Amino acid sequence: MINSEDFTNRLKKLMEHHQLSASTFADKVGVQRSSISHILSGRNKPSLDFILKVTSEFKDVDIHWLLKGKGVFPTIDVSAKNSTTSAPSIFKTNSESSGKKIQRIVVFYSDGTFDEYQK
Repeated sequence: MINSEDFTNRLKKLMEHHQLSASTFADKVGVQRSSISHILSGRNKPSLDFILKVTSEFKDVDIHWLLKGKGVFPTIDVSAKNSTTSAPSIFKTNSESSGKKIQRIVVFYSDGTFDEYQK
């Protein structure tokens, strides 16, 4: 059984780390805003579905840390990960020796957005 107060403190730490308000956090995780409010106030305990949504959305959250406080948070340094991109290494491939050069790569996401990487 999880300690609700400790869980709430870890959830608040997660929200502070990502600079999210309770309503923004709820939207990002995909739950009702009232659900977050009830969990943070201690009225309700988090469901398994809620826990899985949080750990799916935030890759730097270890489920063991979130539930029991065991482990570290964040598990990965997201800021360091975002500051270094693997895109430049894609452009420096063996295809250059064959005379072909990659000019750009476009990645399309299921929500209709895309990212474009250029040399």
